[in-house]
Amino acid sequence: MKKNVMPLHLIPCGKSAKVTELTSYGNSRRRMLDLGLIIDTIVESLRKSPSGDPIAYEIRGAVIALRSEEASRIIVELI
Repeated sequence: MKKNVMPLHLIPCGKSAKVTELTSYGNSRRRMLDLGLIIDTIVESLRKSPSGDPIAYEIRGAVIALRSEEASRIIVELI
């Protein structure tokens, strides 16, 4: 595994990453695909809630909040 590859929930706020893999299945995978999280999509981590979960991400021009459980199943590479 490359050193810049990690689950989405671990990228620092203000950084961008490119989706390399989705490890979820079923309805959860379908939801991620419907949100535009396909391979090579650029995602920017914007901010965390005060409790740290969920985290706001910019995906294809839309701001979407994902819980850490969901974001941990999205593998990204820092850019």
